[in-house]
Amino acid sequence: MRTAGTRSPGRLSGLLLAGGLCVTATAPVLSAQQAASRSGSSHPDGRPIYEAACAPCHGEDARGASKTLVGFEQPLPDLTDPNFTREPDADWFAIVHEGGPVRAFNRLMPAFGDALAPNEIQAVIDHVRSLGAHAGWPRGELNFPRAILTEKAFPEDEAMFVAGVAAEGAGEVANKLIYEKRFGARNQFEVIVPFSSRDDGVDGWTSGIGDLAFGAKRVVYHDRGRGTIVSLAGEVSLPTGNADRGFGSGHVAVESFAAFGQALPRDAFVQAQAGVGIPTNGAARDAFWRLVAGRSYSQGEFGRTWSPMVELAAARDLIAGEAAQWDVVPQVQVTLSRRQHIMAAVGARVPLTDRGPRRTQVVMYFLWDWFDGGLLEAWK
Repeated sequence: MRTAGTRSPGRLSGLLLAGGLCVTATAPVLSAQQAASRSGSSHPDGRPIYEAACAPCHGEDARGASKTLVGFEQPLPDLTDPNFTREPDADWFAIVHEGGPVRAFNRLMPAFGDALAPNEIQAVIDHVRSLGAHAGWPRGELNFPRAILTEKAFPEDEAMFVAGVAAEGAGEVANKLIYEKRFGARNQFEVIVPFSSRDDGVDGWTSGIGDLAFGAKRVVYHDRGRGTIVSLAGEVSLPTGNADRGFGSGHVAVESFAAFGQALPRDAFVQAQAGVGIPTNGAARDAFWRLVAGRSYSQGEFGRTWSPMVELAAARDLIAGEAAQWDVVPQVQVTLSRRQHIMAAVGARVPLTDRGPRRTQVVMYFLWDWFDGGLLEAWK
């Protein structure tokens, strides 16, 4: 089953399109299954099952057998590639259990749910994981659902469109495009392009680009066993927006923050972010902190995933006597594509303080995990 914050298969697609566990291996699978489970262990040895069912295509070292041996042209993936660590066990399990079509991959990947028990499938996954040196790479189980405001700790390859629409008062639509690129085991680079439109009540609607921002993030601690991940990040925004028209700050600003994620029982999770913004024009610094809790639910055993969340956000200028401004953001994220690499979220950002000048917003995002597939792939 898909667990809280799991991601859809990207590099795993090579496993499927290549034919994966060979269709002709049913008899050896059953023999290996019997041998591996004779001890009565609840977690059998995955090696003999892998060697019987998987090695004919993937090789004993999981780096892929030659085309002359497998009999097809599709390149076989190197399953020891550390990029496979971004795929959680739940995604591997779903495809081995149900076959390639469950995630819109090739039908050459057969379903093994009738041939292998769940603990045997997990044993095979564990064996494949043991063949690579991936200690420095955070596991996909620590990639929790993205909240609308809170930055997550896991490094990603994603593109997002985020929008906030005023639900009361004068009309305003605030948007931003976010591009994230992971590099190395623990790092991420991102670019943020804000743009907005508003009704000024005099000249009607005006639009403009905001302050372009660049950021970098690094995971400083991760532990799959404890379900914990921590990152540090920094961001620089440049005065590209028109400050006179209200679309920019007019100065360079630097922001630093820490992000935290923690898995909880029954596919629940909690995430937090806290940081400080430092303007370069001598204005007061500001601090912000955010907390989100939620839980993921699968629609059926391997279907669409729904993740309802509640987020608290606060910010204040670091001036003596200045009060913090608090918001609550109930929201829900849902996977849209069969591969679960396209997602959307919608919620409401409701001010808890200063409700006069601060207005409720409808907030939403559309997210494309481009590492896992094309924007138009795997919708049916």
